[in-house]
Amino acid sequence: MKKTLSVVLAAAMCLSLAGCGGGSKSEAPAAPAGGEKSENAGGEAAAPADDYHLVLKLSHVFAPEEQLTKTMDSICNNIKERTNGAIEIQHFPQGQLATYKDGVEQVVRGAEFISVEDPSYLGDYVPDFNILAGPMLVKSFDEYEYLLESDEVKEMFKAAEDKGIKILNMDFIFGFRSMMTNKVINTPEDMKGLKIRTPGSQLYVDTLNHMGATATPLAFSETISAVQQGVVDGLEGTIDAYATNGSAEVAKNMALTKHLLGVCGAYISVDVWNKIPAEYQEIIQEEFNKGAEQMVKNISEGEAATREKLEKEMGITFNEVDSEAFAKTVEPIYANMKNVTPGRYEKFKEIIAGMPQ
Repeated sequence: MKKTLSVVLAAAMCLSLAGCGGGSKSEAPAAPAGGEKSENAGGEAAAPADDYHLVLKLSHVFAPEEQLTKTMDSICNNIKERTNGAIEIQHFPQGQLATYKDGVEQVVRGAEFISVEDPSYLGDYVPDFNILAGPMLVKSFDEYEYLLESDEVKEMFKAAEDKGIKILNMDFIFGFRSMMTNKVINTPEDMKGLKIRTPGSQLYVDTLNHMGATATPLAFSETISAVQQGVVDGLEGTIDAYATNGSAEVAKNMALTKHLLGVCGAYISVDVWNKIPAEYQEIIQEEFNKGAEQMVKNISEGEAATREKLEKEMGITFNEVDSEAFAKTVEPIYANMKNVTPGRYEKFKEIIAGMPQ
């Protein structure tokens, strides 16, 4: 009897150990930040669990027909397809979920969330991003992309990770931002007395105020009616947005101030990123990189056609401005930026000046 009982207990113990050993397949291995593959004890890349599934929410303010929205649709679809549904990114355009400062805050708090925003919204965490997003810093897409490859900007990306923000890509360019009103604007003097809608970014507010206008932060959902009702005299944005978000219905002139480069980054929590299996990290990173590259190509090739369409179909007029005069008005913004690295603005200008032609 004792022998029989011993055999039963031994068998039960073996089953219990088998159930506890090695970890179950549902526990996906954590991968390090930066997309490097995690390795097991044998030095081989750790395979993702068969039943791994992550749902991320991606949010921004862009309208459905704008190029950035189309690009994000493509990225989300490609990632879901390439991961066989393991990574599902639910896309919420036009401010349906948290955006701007609130969106980035979701990332910092560790939400399963991707915020797509202007680099200036990282300025609350790494102030030097205000320089990168600053007014009239660059004159072309190429200059901005050249800056992104510099050691200085790579250092800023690392500083963002230290604050909990993984930057998937910061090259979703959607064009230079200009003034959309019912008045021809040539010089800073022409901006006096105009109330211009801006996003809530302090950098945008400072830029418009220095240019001579009165910056008026508003949610975009309120903007078109605000222009119609005379609450504001106009807004600022890109040619792509002009053609797709309703602005052309209420503002019939674009003064090509090109005061800010319209560009977004895609940001995810470092903690969330590190828990994604390495194989899926690689796919996500590849798709965000490819999406940004394709978006820049589409915007570059399509801007002239969009402008022509606005002129012919919507009666929009465009005018050049005294760019040098406007550049002088915004120069003090850099000198007054708080907590930025001393000399970084000058270094950025030096890097741009040395860009191969």
